[in-house]
Amino acid sequence: MANKTPTYPGLRTGRGQVLAVLLSNRDQAGAEPLQGRVSLAAIVKALKRKYHWPIETHSFPANTADGRASWATVYSLPDQVIAAALAAGGQDWLDSR
Repeated sequence: MANKTPTYPGLRTGRGQVLAVLLSNRDQAGAEPLQGRVSLAAIVKALKRKYHWPIETHSFPANTADGRASWATVYSLPDQVIAAALAAGGQDWLDSR
């Protein structure tokens, strides 16, 4: 997987929405744009396996609003991957959204 060049999903798909957030290096608070169609974890898995994006996953313990223990997960792309992608046509892809 590391040897393959990342490709871009459709612009207006859930995968495209998530990749746009990752490339823009903004925080994504939850998966509101996905509207319950599919989990964020499933989209990230597809971006990693099918589209070859080296997305990093960081999980940590957190508390829920009602005091229960849970796990939170943050997804990100390394800064050098973002810079290379934007320089190689990724900015045009983002702008066309």
